[in-house]
Amino acid sequence: MNIQQLQYIIALDRYKNFTKASESCFITQATMSTMIRRLEEELEVVIFDRKANPILTTDAGKEIIAEAEKALVHIKNMALVAKEDSWLFEGNVRIGIIPTIANSLLPLVLKPVMGLYPRLEITLTEITTENVLEQLKDNQLDFGIISTPVDAKGYDTEILYYEPLKVYGKLRSNKKYLMTSDLTRETHWLLEDGHCIRDQIMSYCSLQNKGNHLANLKFQSHSFETLLNMVDSFGGLTIIPELYVQTLSEKQQSKILEFEKPYPVREVSMVSYRSDVKHKLGKALAARIRQIAEGVLKVDLKQAVILKGQ
Repeated sequence: MNIQQLQYIIALDRYKNFTKASESCFITQATMSTMIRRLEEELEVVIFDRKANPILTTDAGKEIIAEAEKALVHIKNMALVAKEDSWLFEGNVRIGIIPTIANSLLPLVLKPVMGLYPRLEITLTEITTENVLEQLKDNQLDFGIISTPVDAKGYDTEILYYEPLKVYGKLRSNKKYLMTSDLTRETHWLLEDGHCIRDQIMSYCSLQNKGNHLANLKFQSHSFETLLNMVDSFGGLTIIPELYVQTLSEKQQSKILEFEKPYPVREVSMVSYRSDVKHKLGKALAARIRQIAEGVLKVDLKQAVILKGQ
């Protein structure tokens, strides 16, 4: 039994035709037929009913093909592990990242990471936390960058950084430091449902799920930029993370308020589901991102409250 024989039976099961299956494997029909026959003789089982048109896979054959598919996945993973041992990170890595982290983290870390690993092809997707977790489990992603902790089992977590949350706007009382109770008395603008930072803020500040406080306007946004524009137009407050604050103009930064201590911070982590695959690459990426983020974020966790994730 060899890898090629496993590939051949998978191909024949897929195409139900020797000509198409052999073409997909770039071999002759005679070679494929001979190799599959030898495998059947070795296993002492009939995998395909060749008399049927199209060819049918026997019940025993279906079980063998299922195991063959698993075996090929493990073989592929072995090759990945061997490649990682050389520390020559190359090939494709698929990363899902939630939008409220992507908008400020990616401009900060992408160029340094790409410069450090020029042979690595990075595929990035902005999606929700729920979709990150689902796609990690389905092997559609290698890593995810989300706000943690999350109530999900089987995932490995590498904490990247802790990020303080800031307030944008102006209090009617002209206070510089904001208590969570102040937000309930002010017009507040929040991201739309589905963003974990919205749930974190509402839970931490004990807000009701009704968006803003304008009597004749119900509004939710999917971007921090829109929230800031609404605050500038209508007044009130919104809450944004520290890395996003650093992208603002000097005029906008003059409208930033601080929470009273202990101030809220969100935990940002890299998560994976199959940590044995691309393990060293994940560790290396996390270490580089952590180094960059810690260089621009100053957080005293003794004076902070870490918000709950999803």
